[in-house]
Amino acid sequence: MTDQTSNGIPAPKQTSLEYRFYFAVIFLISMPWELVSWMLGLASPDSEDNERGFLARAWRRAAIITPTIFSA
Repeated sequence: MTDQTSNGIPAPKQTSLEYRFYFAVIFLISMPWELVSWMLGLASPDSEDNERGFLARAWRRAAIITPTIFSA
């Protein structure tokens, strides 16, 4: 009989409530700044970031800043 306790697939990473809270706060704070930046960037159509929109940019910013806070 084979061992069914470990199948080599890593368990999904659990995020703490504190991490989610910080992520949400940083996301909400960065939304207005990214909206302004996105609107100013619409004037230059060659930018790739303009295709994603300001919500994706704010999400990416929060995804960069939050782990930095927790790694300190």
